[in-house]
Amino acid sequence: MACKAALSRWLLLLFWCAHLLLRSCSSEIDRSQFPPSFLFGTSTSAYQIEGGYLEGKKGLSNWDVYTHKQGTIEDGSNGDIAADHYHRYMEDIELMHSLGVNSYRFSIAWTRILPRGRFGDINPDGVAFYNQIIDALLQKGIQPFVTIFHYDIPHELEERYGGWLSLAIQKDFGYFAEVCFKMFGDRVKFWVTMNQPNLLAKFAYMDGWFPPSRCSKPFGNCAFGNSSTEPYIAAHNMILSHANAVSIYRNNYQKKQGGYIGISVGARWYEPLRNTTIDLLAVERAISFNVPWFLDPIILGDYPPEMHEILGPNLPVFTLKQRKKLLSSVERDGVLIGKETGARFFYDVPRGMEEVVMYYKQRYNNTAIYITENGYAQASNSSMSANDFTGDTGRIDYVSGYLKFLASAIRKGADVRGYFVWSLLDDFEWTSGFTDRFGLYHVDFKTQKRTPKLSAEWYRKFLKGSLLTREFQNGSQPQQYTS
Repeated sequence: MACKAALSRWLLLLFWCAHLLLRSCSSEIDRSQFPPSFLFGTSTSAYQIEGGYLEGKKGLSNWDVYTHKQGTIEDGSNGDIAADHYHRYMEDIELMHSLGVNSYRFSIAWTRILPRGRFGDINPDGVAFYNQIIDALLQKGIQPFVTIFHYDIPHELEERYGGWLSLAIQKDFGYFAEVCFKMFGDRVKFWVTMNQPNLLAKFAYMDGWFPPSRCSKPFGNCAFGNSSTEPYIAAHNMILSHANAVSIYRNNYQKKQGGYIGISVGARWYEPLRNTTIDLLAVERAISFNVPWFLDPIILGDYPPEMHEILGPNLPVFTLKQRKKLLSSVERDGVLIGKETGARFFYDVPRGMEEVVMYYKQRYNNTAIYITENGYAQASNSSMSANDFTGDTGRIDYVSGYLKFLASAIRKGADVRGYFVWSLLDDFEWTSGFTDRFGLYHVDFKTQKRTPKLSAEWYRKFLKGSLLTREFQNGSQPQQYTS
């Protein structure tokens, strides 16, 4: 049994819920190939860019604690300062405005708003910080597209009851979400409950790479954890927490605030190595443990049958009441395909964008989709300078190729409503630290100077409406980009 896995940096958001993407070379792409109301933006997350980890009465998050432990991050770095967005957000919003984006996806740090979860008070300094960002975006004509949870949870909740492994997290997450709706929902019209929970369940509770670093052999060698059961327990609580937040929003805020809410799920695409029944079935199993792990319960009311068959009693069960609430919310082995990027396991396979979008269009009755992350990595080390990164023709090839196939999916009837490049800035890339750079703007993490890369100019011209054939001015010589 074998399948080919096409990987990339992406994330997909589906309103009534979420999905994914991929790419190949594009001869020409134009803004007019997308609907006039289409959202084009950039993405970031709080821990990866904000810094200021002890400022403004913020509490400690799981990542604040984890990154200070020796050996957890590839280059020994942390997000204490990151891209210093906490002090430079106005400068960064000016960068977005100069690009011409009409939306910006960012996350709210749980511990800035509720330093101790529901066991403490709402932090007015944190509320004021995000109010300033939201108001500044709107003044520039940029729609806030807000993720409530992007991997950073109050450390106190891990200490009190084990975080996502406990039913208690559903109450905490619901409370946090409602505080966000109350404080910001009059201006925020696009909400994402959580970011890539399917990846978090795997990385934190199966492989042990992310905090709380729980796993068991043969998946990893952690001090605590059970890789056969805990990923599915954590995922179950995430799914029910999403449903609870959606219910709170729909019942109490959506009518008067007029917004939308969904979930973002990270995705891989799989293809059969051979056109045989055994390989085709292997692909279906692999897919089932990816996006459908979360979206089947949210949209269809239960986990995929392949998961039930393989996991048996290790897979949690939804009660009838939970299924009703969900429906109202609306293989490890493989051969990697595509061109390598600067990050391990991220490959460039543009045609997959269309294939994946069309697959989930059919599986979930064309539920609306927003591509909430799609980005290209450049490998980095401390001896390199901005000049090593600003001529990022590979990123231009990558983004233009994915957009070409996304436009094709839209022409074929897929209800795709937005696309966000990951990322606006080079940032702290979780356990990779600063060794991967995804930004349209280079960040010198010693001086915090922002320098536009060639891709920033490409994106600006694309959004301005220019017909682009990936032909750019490089010094005095025109450069033709091919893939």
